[in-house]
Amino acid sequence: MDINREKLTLMGVQFPDLRSLERTATAMASNMFEGFEPSRELIQLYLEWKDGGITDAELVAELHSIYDGK
Repeated sequence: MDINREKLTLMGVQFPDLRSLERTATAMASNMFEGFEPSRELIQLYLEWKDGGITDAELVAELHSIYDGK
C-alpha cells in the first residue's frame, strides 16, 4: 500500500489532512490481514463517502458495480 505522508496520499488518492490519511491507512491495513485488497478506486470511493460526497445508498451501489463486474 503506497502511503505518502508529505503529499497526503494513499495509493495516489489525495486526503485533506494527515489524521484522515493515517486513520484510513490503518483501517485498510487491518482489513488486509483478512484478505482485503484495497484499490485506488475503492479508497477514492471510501473518501467520497466519508466526506459526505455520496450517500450510503450510492456507496453500496458503487460497491455492487465494482464487485459484480469482477
